[in-house]
Amino acid sequence: MSTTPDLSPAVWVKSSYSGNGGSSCVEWAPAYVTSGVVPVRDSKDPEGPALTFEPSAWSSFVAAVQRDEFGPA
Repeated sequence: MSTTPDLSPAVWVKSSYSGNGGSSCVEWAPAYVTSGVVPVRDSKDPEGPALTFEPSAWSSFVAAVQRDEFGPA
């Protein structure tokens, strides 16, 4: 079982799909991918929890979103 890295120094990047002031904003910390995790958080709650995913799982999720496999919210 891997442990979640310290994300306090993370530089977060907003998803290009979030748009300007969108209500469904997602941020990720790309610098952590080399450590084997993709941290993701809600940009509206930067002090809230972050989820971490294995890079392959995150890539699969992003590809599914791009193919519109989940439909409208």
